[in-house]
Amino acid sequence: MNKKSLRDVELTGKRILMRVDFNVPIQEGAISDDTRIQAALPSIRYILEQGASLTLMSHLGRPKGKGYEAAFSLQPVAAHLAKVLGRPVAFAPDCLAADEQVAALKPGDVLLLENTRFYKEEEAKVKKTDEMTDEEYKAKKAELKEKQKRMAQKLASYGDVFVNDAFGSAHRAHASTAVVCQYIGVSVAGFLLEKEIKYLGNAVNNPERPFVAILGGAKVSDKLAVVNNLLDKVDTLIIGGGMAYTFLKAQGHDVGKSLCEMDQLDYAREMLAKAKANGKTLLLPVDNVAADKFDAAAATQVVGNDIPEGWMALDIGPQTVAAYTAAIHEAKTVVWNGPMGCFEMKPFAAGTLGICHAVADSGAISIIGGGDSVSAVNQSGLAAKMTHISTGGGASLEFLEGKVLPGVAALTDK
Repeated sequence: MNKKSLRDVELTGKRILMRVDFNVPIQEGAISDDTRIQAALPSIRYILEQGASLTLMSHLGRPKGKGYEAAFSLQPVAAHLAKVLGRPVAFAPDCLAADEQVAALKPGDVLLLENTRFYKEEEAKVKKTDEMTDEEYKAKKAELKEKQKRMAQKLASYGDVFVNDAFGSAHRAHASTAVVCQYIGVSVAGFLLEKEIKYLGNAVNNPERPFVAILGGAKVSDKLAVVNNLLDKVDTLIIGGGMAYTFLKAQGHDVGKSLCEMDQLDYAREMLAKAKANGKTLLLPVDNVAADKFDAAAATQVVGNDIPEGWMALDIGPQTVAAYTAAIHEAKTVVWNGPMGCFEMKPFAAGTLGICHAVADSGAISIIGGGDSVSAVNQSGLAAKMTHISTGGGASLEFLEGKVLPGVAALTDK
């Protein structure tokens, strides 16, 4: 990565402004999973050890952007962070009115700002309504972009150095992730962001071969650009999950009531042709676990690639798991994004679990690309055997698509 990181700048006595991803699940005022908080601790501790003060900012959930909403307040996160850090964490109830609290910070002090998304200008998204003319839409957009700049300037005034350690939000050009960099002296990557870019970047651009990518999840349309980009990079592309049935339909199979995007059949045929033309292996299921309804208590049967009428495939079958495992065990680099079936329901979890074991036992550099794949790996108890588990689902996908992430692009070059 040709961007500056934490170790490239002098921090002693400085005011550090850091964007983190504290978008954590909160139930009855308590954090139910603090993985994202734990992931930010190495950067936080390093900054404090260097004798700097630290102002943290994050979003939480999807508030309406019209001011305070108790359900999306970061106050419980401040209390939890204080516990895990073993030091007080002050809380600013308004992220754009924290001047006095920031001014009072001494080296080693920590302040967490309230949810940045309580302000609409953080995201600066305008929804075009039917009543809105094109001119009105453009004017509204321009007005919000102007407000976004002012918000970013205000946030930037809280620090001398900006640190982005929120990989999960790095694909967003928001006030607190990217625009802020325009108004502060130096902007650097935190340790987590640096690690994410290192693993995903090496996997995509300079992999140890054979390079195998596994794509799952429900829809082809969510991963159009990923499939296309990876077919230029990988040796083998494995496809499972709901998206596999659009490919099987494109090959002429009957898919019953399985998830199938009819408007993506031509695209699926194009990708199958591209794999063949590029000399790449593209693996699809050879058997499937079919159900008579979308229900954990459904009747099930293992069938080939022609799904009986009235039935739907909800997981890959045992022969497919064996074929995919063999391909994974030949790999030196594996990237996995998306489950192989509806793993949340026990009768349809074997395929995803089988792939978890295959990746864990492969001996390859293994990168789990965020989202549902991470939940599956955590449920399997095999997380410790993976080389890197990404904290950003959407950001990982965009990176695998070959897109530039705004939150990374905005950082200071080395």
